[in-house]
Amino acid sequence: MAKLEILEFPDARLRTVAKPVERFDDELRQLVDDMVETMYGAQGIGLAATQVNVHRRLLVLDVSESQDTPRVYVNPRIIAREGEETCEEGCLSVPGIYAEVSRAERISVAAQGVEGEPFEEVLEGLHAICVQHEIDHLDGKLFVDYLSPLKRRMVLKKLEKQRKVASQKPARAAL
Repeated sequence: MAKLEILEFPDARLRTVAKPVERFDDELRQLVDDMVETMYGAQGIGLAATQVNVHRRLLVLDVSESQDTPRVYVNPRIIAREGEETCEEGCLSVPGIYAEVSRAERISVAAQGVEGEPFEEVLEGLHAICVQHEIDHLDGKLFVDYLSPLKRRMVLKKLEKQRKVASQKPARAAL
């Protein structure tokens, strides 16, 4: 397995609309394994293929408390939405930034597993929010797109400042 690089906002590649997965093979299984490892390594609960510069409709997530139950959604699509819920979201592609976002409280999703087997689920709570967030990535959308233009500019400035500070830190010598 390999830890993959996570693209960060405002990288234009995050705006790419992902294409459907057509081949269910060893390459796809390896990508899923690498994405799960990357998600856990970044202490995330979800990761879309778009975030690792692979523009295929694939996402992984793990909203379990023990963080040992990864789920895979290939070619996911929301087929029904109910209610509305607002909660604070963050994103591995927008590090250190959190904002209130409104999403459907309950969704029905149709997808395929890593072997191509179709399935449908009704999801609520954090699981539903996470799937909606990751499907947005597959559609070239980020949670900051739900914010006002002013808040989005503030996010960009904060990220630029974080990157500038990080680039100025001296490297530690390894012993």
